[in-house]
Amino acid sequence: MVNFIGVVIDGVSYGALLFLLSIGLSITLGMMGFVNLAHTALAIVGGYFVVSFTNYLGWPFSISVLAAVVLATLVGMILERSLFQLVYRRSPLAQVLLTIGVMMIVGASVTYLWGPSLQLIQIPEVLTGRIYLGEEISFSRYRLLLLVISVVLLVVLTLALDKTRFGSMVRAAVDNQRVAAALGIPIQKVFMVCFAVGTALAGLGGALGVEALGLDPAFAIKYLVLALLVVVVGGAGSVSGTFIAAMGLGFFDIATKYYLPDLGSFAMYAIMILILMARPQGLRGLKTGGV
Repeated sequence: MVNFIGVVIDGVSYGALLFLLSIGLSITLGMMGFVNLAHTALAIVGGYFVVSFTNYLGWPFSISVLAAVVLATLVGMILERSLFQLVYRRSPLAQVLLTIGVMMIVGASVTYLWGPSLQLIQIPEVLTGRIYLGEEISFSRYRLLLLVISVVLLVVLTLALDKTRFGSMVRAAVDNQRVAAALGIPIQKVFMVCFAVGTALAGLGGALGVEALGLDPAFAIKYLVLALLVVVVGGAGSVSGTFIAAMGLGFFDIATKYYLPDLGSFAMYAIMILILMARPQGLRGLKTGGV
């Protein structure tokens, strides 16, 4: 029983990381209909910025994360205005090829600027160590922070989409873009804001994921598959679906590695297949409106 509780704690913590890395992709893919495979490349931009600010400039961790998110968002918006918007109305294949190319360029750029080695980060002492519940059950303070941030994002994004005027415009654009445009909703501006939010969340996921996952130029490729897996299972465009999928897949991945290590990541992909057989749109997928 104690071991199982430990597996649940580790699985939920890992799920929080997956949610942070995936939620921005869920927004751009599900609400804009834009296949942005450069999403995790924008995450490593946030990661490398936070490493630079914290390790080299000596900035406080919280300020470094905030600055990294802002700069990652700026980089993302430059790419969106200069490149990505050119393929919004093109085929998914064109979007895939362009964004993969951007991901490769970002990977080569960070290799040139920071080198190919693994980057580590110094976090505040208050976030180091573990919290113990009894003699055998414990969890990382930093992982607890990630879980709290994930829950806060879940609540904030859900309320923003369900309770605000902008959320109503987003939902209208997702449901039927032509009708929304006829009602005077500025579709392109709405989607531009959605992309900015998705990019900011990517930067946040990358910045906060450095300590737990490590950071190197291959980060974008390694975690793109996991981010796509979470989005597909949860349902593109659904905040709650992405959260549920991240937590579930995180738990099953950790549980499999703990109890059945020979299976590797087989359990995650098997669960994905079973879910998509029952619900091809994912757990709580939205109908894509497209840009």
